[in-house]
Amino acid sequence: MTISRRDFLMAMQAAAIAGLAPKLALAKGGEGLYDAPKFGNARLLHLTDIHAQLSPVYFREPNVNLGIGPNKGKVPHLVGTHFLDHFGVPLDTRRSHAFTYLNYTEAAQEYGKLGGFAHLKTLIDQLREQAGAGNSLLLDGGDLWQGSGTAFWTQGEDMVEASNRLGIDILTAHWEFTYPEEQIRKNLSAFKGEFLAQNVFLSDEAMFMGAESYDEASGRVFKPYTIRELGGKRIAIIGQAFPYTPIANPSYFIPDWRMGIRESEMQELVNDIREKEKVNAVVVLSHNGMDVDLKMASRVTGIDAILGGHTHDAVPQPTEVTNPGGKTLVSNAGTNGKYVAVLDLDIGNNGVRGYEYKLLPVFSDLIKPDPAMTSFIEEVRAPYLDKLGEKLAITDELLYRRGNFNGTMDQVICDAQRKVLDAQISLSPGFRWGTSVLPGDSITMDDVMNATAITYPETYVREMSGADLMLIMEDVADNLFNKDPYYQQGGDMVRVGGMDYTCDPTASMNGRISDMRLDNGERIEANKMYKVAGWATVNSRAPGPPIWDVVADYLRSEKTVRIDKFNTPTLKNVAGNPGIEDYAG
Repeated sequence: MTISRRDFLMAMQAAAIAGLAPKLALAKGGEGLYDAPKFGNARLLHLTDIHAQLSPVYFREPNVNLGIGPNKGKVPHLVGTHFLDHFGVPLDTRRSHAFTYLNYTEAAQEYGKLGGFAHLKTLIDQLREQAGAGNSLLLDGGDLWQGSGTAFWTQGEDMVEASNRLGIDILTAHWEFTYPEEQIRKNLSAFKGEFLAQNVFLSDEAMFMGAESYDEASGRVFKPYTIRELGGKRIAIIGQAFPYTPIANPSYFIPDWRMGIRESEMQELVNDIREKEKVNAVVVLSHNGMDVDLKMASRVTGIDAILGGHTHDAVPQPTEVTNPGGKTLVSNAGTNGKYVAVLDLDIGNNGVRGYEYKLLPVFSDLIKPDPAMTSFIEEVRAPYLDKLGEKLAITDELLYRRGNFNGTMDQVICDAQRKVLDAQISLSPGFRWGTSVLPGDSITMDDVMNATAITYPETYVREMSGADLMLIMEDVADNLFNKDPYYQQGGDMVRVGGMDYTCDPTASMNGRISDMRLDNGERIEANKMYKVAGWATVNSRAPGPPIWDVVADYLRSEKTVRIDKFNTPTLKNVAGNPGIEDYAG
């Protein structure tokens, strides 16, 4: 049977009315990328760790993401070809570019940037339309208000309005807590969705003094959960903020708040919800980090899915974790707005009967930007365009951050501190956020802010003994490589400039770091003093200029950036680990 052009157009028009026709303009290689037909009766859309990136970005995935002990070779600790083989993703495709570091520069030049709120808006609206009115929720796992110049200068208010326009229904937090409490509450009052965090409590002293809380009896600072009806079924969403915020970030912003994983409180809350709320499903919106979520899922029963963040792992399929009460799905949806996770649930009266999951890369060349969101982003950036657009230098190589030990962007930051602040050694935090810059491109102030924009950016120069340096290195290594995920506080290894070292990630505390040497080969002695520069001190304000001014001064003087010495450690006992590829150290 043949169909006339008129009948074909009428059929397409009917399909469009029904929300079935594809609305995304697809370039070569994009066919089928955004196919996400409705499954079941509830659709959960998940974003996390956007780090205030309103515009499309380049962001290189890691070539080092080591799993140690029982986590060796397990998701999310797979990189490159090991990742592609595990998830069945073909090499040299859009999906392989979105999920791995492989051939990054060439693929980025071919496929362009990912993310951007205007493109997210178009995609999310379509995904919600496919699910039908009242059948979807848009969840954000936190790290939304921090990570760009505009977010810093507006104290996160630009991202609050952006999230309202995007339609975020539920939010939890981490870097949101690096603004003063007054600003946090101001932003949350402007947020049109719900903010949830079951694991944030007042200190005993603050409770006694009558500090503001959601629940005076328990001391919970925020609402712990909400009940939403999707597809005629009741779903509980529980918020889990980053447990170690007052340790990993300055506690002086939120001195009255205490956090933690709070596993027992989580189990008690799930039990209470199951018993009293008569829900059909329970979902946790988490900022624990994926390894912590996997352990929690094995121990806390009654949770159907944990939608996780913090560790920036882009995982195409969730891990099914068996526990005494059944199974829990654990996923993580990457970073920088590169992805939208789609979890479709088929929920019956007695619980979840089935699911489908997709992690969709947001290629900006494939998705038509939403005009209203585009105008909003232009309006937000307009007062700062001259400053953000300043071209500071040209880069000779790819600048990136993500990876357990160092990134070329981090090396630039370390080199800048050593030169501008006249130090022998420099230290820089192992942050996992920060966009990439392609070889031959200009490094702008926008790029610098994307790598440094925090609310405690001050630098320092001080004398440290070799013993002090060893203590710092061992402490951070234990946070990263502790075999018990509940003792991992997130982030990657502290970045260093002007020194090298040997690291055994498989060892125990005080046994991972050895053979620390200056760039000239001189061994760093425990009782000898060294001039060290750094930034982002947690316990007090440092006296020096903000790190972005230091980096900008360095780049202006260099004009062309070349990394002559890449300070990566020599590694021991990681041969054959699928969490490392193409490593020089």
